[in-house]
Amino acid sequence: MQNRFHFLFFFLLILPLSLTAQDFNSLEYRTVGPERGGRVTTVTGTAHFPGTFYLGASGGGVWKTEDYGISWNNISDGFFNTPSIGAIEVATNDPNIIYVGTGSDGLRSNVISGKGVYKSIDAGKTWEHIGLKDTGQIGAIEIDPTDNNTVWVAAIGNAFGANTERGIYKTTNGGKDWDKVLYISDKVGFSDLELLPGNPNIVYAAAWKAERKPWTIISGGKANEGGIYKSINGGKDWVKLEDGLPKDLIGKIDLAVSPVESSILYAIIEAPEKEGGLYKSENQGKSFTHISNNKGLVNRPFYYINVELDPTNPDIVYSNANPLLKSIDGGKSWERMSVPHGDNHDIWINPNNPNLLIQCNDGGANVSHNGGKTWSTQFNQPTAELYQVEVDDQYPYWLYAGMQDNSSTIAVPSFPPSGIQNPGTGWIINTGGCETGPGVPKPGNHNIVYANCKGRFSVFDKRTGTEKSYYVGASNIYGHNPKDLKYRFQRVAPIHVSPHNPDIVYHGSQYLHKTSNDGLNWETISPDLTAFEADKQVISGSPITRDITGEEYYSTLYSIRESKLKEGVIWTGSNDGVISVTQDGGKTWKNVTPKKMPKGGRVESVEPSQFNPAKAYIAVDRHLIGDAKPYLYKTDNYGKSWELLSTEANGIPTDYTTRVLREDPLREGLLYAGTEFGVFISFNDGQKWIKFQQNLPVTPITDIKIFRGDLILSTLGRGFWILDNVTPLREQAMNTLAETLHVFKPDNTIRYRYPKVSSRAFPNYPRTSVIIDYFIPKGNKDGVQLEIFNDKNESVVTIVNDKKQLKSEVKLVEDMNLSHTFRYVDTKLEDKPGLNRFHWDLSSKGPWTKNEKRRYKNGPMVAPGSYMVKLTVGTKTFTQPFDIVMDPRVEETGLTKNDIQTQIKMQNKIIDLLSEANQLQSKLEKEVIAAKGEKLDKLKAILKQLKNDEGAYPQQMLVSQISYVLYMISGADQLPGQEATNRYEELKKQFNTLKTEAGY
Repeated sequence: MQNRFHFLFFFLLILPLSLTAQDFNSLEYRTVGPERGGRVTTVTGTAHFPGTFYLGASGGGVWKTEDYGISWNNISDGFFNTPSIGAIEVATNDPNIIYVGTGSDGLRSNVISGKGVYKSIDAGKTWEHIGLKDTGQIGAIEIDPTDNNTVWVAAIGNAFGANTERGIYKTTNGGKDWDKVLYISDKVGFSDLELLPGNPNIVYAAAWKAERKPWTIISGGKANEGGIYKSINGGKDWVKLEDGLPKDLIGKIDLAVSPVESSILYAIIEAPEKEGGLYKSENQGKSFTHISNNKGLVNRPFYYINVELDPTNPDIVYSNANPLLKSIDGGKSWERMSVPHGDNHDIWINPNNPNLLIQCNDGGANVSHNGGKTWSTQFNQPTAELYQVEVDDQYPYWLYAGMQDNSSTIAVPSFPPSGIQNPGTGWIINTGGCETGPGVPKPGNHNIVYANCKGRFSVFDKRTGTEKSYYVGASNIYGHNPKDLKYRFQRVAPIHVSPHNPDIVYHGSQYLHKTSNDGLNWETISPDLTAFEADKQVISGSPITRDITGEEYYSTLYSIRESKLKEGVIWTGSNDGVISVTQDGGKTWKNVTPKKMPKGGRVESVEPSQFNPAKAYIAVDRHLIGDAKPYLYKTDNYGKSWELLSTEANGIPTDYTTRVLREDPLREGLLYAGTEFGVFISFNDGQKWIKFQQNLPVTPITDIKIFRGDLILSTLGRGFWILDNVTPLREQAMNTLAETLHVFKPDNTIRYRYPKVSSRAFPNYPRTSVIIDYFIPKGNKDGVQLEIFNDKNESVVTIVNDKKQLKSEVKLVEDMNLSHTFRYVDTKLEDKPGLNRFHWDLSSKGPWTKNEKRRYKNGPMVAPGSYMVKLTVGTKTFTQPFDIVMDPRVEETGLTKNDIQTQIKMQNKIIDLLSEANQLQSKLEKEVIAAKGEKLDKLKAILKQLKNDEGAYPQQMLVSQISYVLYMISGADQLPGQEATNRYEELKKQFNTLKTEAGY
C-alpha cells in the first residue's frame, strides 16, 4: 500500500510537467452567439474617416466598424489582458494612433477590473500595453491634439477597495513613462477629464469617491473628497473649482467643454436632492450656475452620468443616462431621444457633421446619420453578458441563460435546427424571466422552461410564448432594506432541477425552497443557509443616491446542486460565503464552510462529484470585497474537511478570480475551471491547473456545462462558446503522450443534416463531422493518411495530406467508375507533431467529374452504423472504432436505418450512372477535336444529347437529367420515390443507347 501511494504521488508530480508542454490549439472553441449587443460603455470615431467608429464593451473588448456600423470586428483579442473597456480615444492629428483605457467606469457588482492602458499605431491592427496596470477602472483618456505622445488618463481606481493608484496621470512620450500629476487619496479617483480646446495645458478633472461592496454602492463623499479641479500649466499645479458648486456632499461628475466656445464648461454632478444635475460655467470654471436638476440627468449616477456637446453649437447638450436626453437651449429644457436600448453611457459626434454620431448603451453601440432619428442595428455585435448556461435534451440541444439587459432569458441552438431566412439573429428566442435568469429547461420536455427574474419564479411555455408566475412569498422586494424582507432573493436567484425527478425543482432565497408541481405549491426545506451579518443588511447606495435593484441583497443562496449519485444529498452556497449540505433531502443541514476559507466570498458554484456522493467542489469569488485571488476547494467527506485547489503555485494566476468549477461526468479527476479571464483544466483532481484557452477570447467564464461530449461555456461579454468533443481529454493516453502515435476514440456522431440556410461566419455552426483527434510524435517527416472502414471492413474513404503522397501511393482506377476507390487530398489533415484534430464530413464517394478538384467529392452521407478509423504515419498505424448515430428527429418521423441504406443504395446507382455519363462525355469531347466528316457529325449529335448547350436557359440534357434525379433524392433522409426509380431506369436505358452508338 505504501509503494502504491509513492507511485501515485510520483505520477501526480510528473503529470503536470508532461501536460504543461501539451499544445491544445487543435481543440478550438466556436461561438454560437447570440449575435446581439451587450453593454457598451464607451464609443468614439474619427473625423478623418467618417464611417469608422470604435466601441468598448464592458466585457467584450474593443470593436471597430469601417462601414457606419453595418458590421463590427473585434480588434483587441490576442492583445488585451482584460475585456473591460473604460475609454477609447483616437488622435486628432493621426487616426492611426489610438489609446484605450481598460476597466469600465460603470461600477456594477459584476464590473471586470482593468489592466491599464493600450496603444495602437496602426488603427487597431496591433496593440502594445503601455502601463498603469494597477490603476483599476479608467474613466477617461484625452490626447493632446497638438502632440499625440502627450496623453492624460483619469483613473477611478479599484472598484472594490482602496488603492493608491487612483489619480490623474500624464505621459509626454507616448506611454513610456507616466507621472501622477493629481492625487487626493486611496479612496478618491477621477471619473473624467477634459482638455481646453486651443490650449491643452488647461485641464479639468472630476474627482470621485467610489467603492463597490457586495451589499452597497458608495458613490460620493464630502466636498473635499470630490469635485472639479483645474490646471493651467499642464498638470503641474491644480486649483479646486468651487464657486456655484455643491458645498457638502458631491458624487460622480462628468465634464464637457465646447470646442467652439472654450470658455463654456458643462458638468453633470451627482449631489443630494435638488443640488444634482447640470451645471454650467461661462468663464472656464471660475463660477458655475446650476442650470437643471432634471432627475433623468442623474439617474443611477454611479452607473451612468455622461454629458456631451454638439461640436458646432454649445447650446446643444446630450445627457447619457436613463433615458438619453437632448437640450437645444443650453440645458434649461430637455427632450427624450429614442435609441435602440435603454441605459445609456456615451456618445460621440462627428465634428464635421453633427448629424453623424455614435451612441452606446446596455444593448450595444448604434450609429445615426440623421442626428438620432434612426439608428443602425445592435444585432451585429456578439457581446452578450450571460450569467449561466443550461442545456436542454432535444436534438440538437439548445443553450439557455439570463442575458444582462435583455427583457427575457434567452436560448440559442448548438447547431442549426431548421431552415431560416436570417440565421444570425433568427435563432435566438425568449424563454421567460428576465435579464438575470436563470432559464432552466425541464428534462424530458424542453418546451417548459423554469425561469427567474430577481427572485420571481415562472414557468415559461415555448409553445405559447407565455409564462405562469409562482413567486415564492408573492412580495415585491424591490427597494426594501434586506433586513426587513421575509425572503431575500439575489437578482440571479438560482433554480435547480433534481437529477432524480424532473418534477422536483429547487429555488433559493436565504432558504432552500422546493416544488413538485411547477411552482403551484412551495415548501421551504431549510433554515437560513447564509451568514446574515447585521451590518451587511442595509439600504444600498450612500451617501447620496439610493440604489436597490436586488444586485445588492447580501446573504442569499447563490448556487444549488443535488448529487446525481444519491438522492437527497443537496449542496448550497451563499453569496456571503456559507456552504451547506443535507443528506436527507432537507430534514437536517450542516454548515460545512471550509474553516480556513476567508469570509464573505460569493459561492459562485457548488459541484457534487459525479463519482462519489461524499465528494464536492466549490468555486468562491471574493473580488467584490477586494480579494481577486482564486478560491477552489474540494471535499471528499461531505464537507468535514476541505482542500484548497488553487494555491499560488499550481497554475491559476493569483488575480484570476474563480467563478465556476465543474467535474467531467466520465473521467474522475478531470476538472474544468472558469475564471475572470479564461478557462483552466486539471487532469489530477485540481492538483495542477493548465490554461485551456486556445482561441477563446479573454472574458469572464460565468458557467460551464459538459453535455454530449461538448464543453459549453457562458461568458460575461462574449456570449456562448462550445468546444466540440472533449472525449480525448477523458482518455488516460492524454496524460502520457510523448513518442508514440495515437488516435483517440472518436465520440458517437449524430448524423445531422445541415438545413438549407444562408452561409454566415457567425454564429459558428459547423457542418456535421466525425471529429478525429490524433497525436503525432516529434520528428515526424512522413505524410499522414487517414482511412475510414465500414462494419464490413470495406474502405469508405482514404484521405491524405499532400498531392505527392496521393500520386505516389494511389493509382486511381477510372474504368468507367467501376472502382470503389475513393481517395483525396485534404490539407487540413495535419502532419505536424503534437495533438491534431480532423473533421471527416461523413461523405462517401461521389460521381466522377472532369474537374480533378471535385472528382468523387460530395457523395452521400454514410449510413448510421459502426465504423473504424485507421491512421497511418510512415510505417506506423493506429485504429479506433466509432459509431455514427441516426438523428433522433428523423427516427421520430418513422424512417429506419434500413430506409436510409435503401436511399444510399439508390444514390450510389445514380452516382455510377452519372460517373459513366460524365466520363463518356469527356472521352467524346476529346475525340471531337481530331474527328472529321461523318464521324464528327455523329459525335456532335451524341454530345448534343449528353450535355447542355451554352447560353441562357438551355434545354437540360442527359447528364443534367441524371444529376437532377440525384439531387431529388439527396436533400433529406428519405425513401426514394417510385418516380425517381422509374426515371433512373429510363435514363439508364437512354445512356446505354448513346454509349452503344458511340462505340463503347
